[in-house]
Amino acid sequence: MRKFFFLMVFALSLTALQAQDDDFGRWFDGRTLRVDVHRSGNRKADTVSLVRFVEKSTDWAGSRSVLIDPFDNGDYRVSMIDIETGRTIYSRCYNTLFREYRDTDEGARRSATFEEVSLIPMPRAKALIVFEKRDNRQRFTPQASFRFDPRESEMQKVKSETDNSFIELLTNGLPKNKVDVVIVPEGYGPDDERRMRSDLTRFAEYLFKHEPFMSRKTDFNVYGALLLGDEPGVSNPALSLTVNSAVGSTYGVFGADRYLMTFNLFRLHDILDEIPYDYIVIMVGADKYGGGAIYNFYATVSTDPMAPSILTHELGHLIGGLADEYVDEDLSYNEMHVADVEPLEPNITTLVDFGAKWQAMLEPGVEVPTPDRTDIPRTKNGPLGCYEGAGYKSTGIYRPAMHCMMRDYAPFCPVCSKRLQDIFDIYTK
Repeated sequence: MRKFFFLMVFALSLTALQAQDDDFGRWFDGRTLRVDVHRSGNRKADTVSLVRFVEKSTDWAGSRSVLIDPFDNGDYRVSMIDIETGRTIYSRCYNTLFREYRDTDEGARRSATFEEVSLIPMPRAKALIVFEKRDNRQRFTPQASFRFDPRESEMQKVKSETDNSFIELLTNGLPKNKVDVVIVPEGYGPDDERRMRSDLTRFAEYLFKHEPFMSRKTDFNVYGALLLGDEPGVSNPALSLTVNSAVGSTYGVFGADRYLMTFNLFRLHDILDEIPYDYIVIMVGADKYGGGAIYNFYATVSTDPMAPSILTHELGHLIGGLADEYVDEDLSYNEMHVADVEPLEPNITTLVDFGAKWQAMLEPGVEVPTPDRTDIPRTKNGPLGCYEGAGYKSTGIYRPAMHCMMRDYAPFCPVCSKRLQDIFDIYTK
């Protein structure tokens, strides 16, 4: 075990030995490995324990040219190291629901266990699967490693309670060359199939209501899972309502009335076993405003009348790793950003290292911080600058524009749009 741990640490430091220029087929056989783990702990500490390896029924749908995550985004990272060469052959950064839990008052006092799922291309040879998290100075440190041998390690096949049926809502090419989004219906009962299908079609159209998604529509495939629960509706603790919905979504997560998420990650991915996907959007058939999204994890959006804008905002989180730019001092997890550390998200800054953010995009002579412009209508970004008030805080955190999709449903500002375009390119170029 010590030998493997040393190999893991050594390989992670060899940034020159990255695999994005190598042939995908040298390291991987085209299948998809799913790694289910439990993350347990609280604000002080957490551990990762392996639950199972699963061989997904679909081939690898992610990028086959960019195998090492090029963005320093997300509080967690899963990596794969080829044991024979010590080379890091795959990595992906992400965030988790546990990350938000640990910043709540309850997360400071009480330990809890959360489900976590990672999809990884299936290696041809023995490999180490490494889970890392950032320390309080945002440096990645190893948490756990699991040895995997495609010829010897036990892999399960999903035995789904459903027939995994789905429809193709938009098809523009092979999954390996496109951004693949699956929409998962939630809150629909046995008699709601017609409404579910109609809502799936509408949500597929909502995906491309705003730029930069609109102009990149041909770079996407969109699938709709055909999923009905035992009863209609979703749980809502504020109403003392508990519903046996398809994937167990609930309002009121972490005490925020509108925060709508699910803790049932294993079941969610079981249901999607036969669908190729890079990103999951849970479409909740409910009139109550609500939603949420976590970077490279999943997003939820209710069918509230504001759904077209809410969905686009949540895609900013899910795909772009973008931060909220609005102010909400009452959020239970509002201590996510530390004043003397530059945030990970590309669209907010504490000015600790503004040069690593959008400073180079500013016009010459722009004052930093930039005074607010009350003359800018909410439907316009206004001039690019560095405006105070973002990341839930009214002071000490800055955003690129007066208005943006990540603040108040205005169009994405140039900073946010660039990050999304850069990520689209990973899957399609």
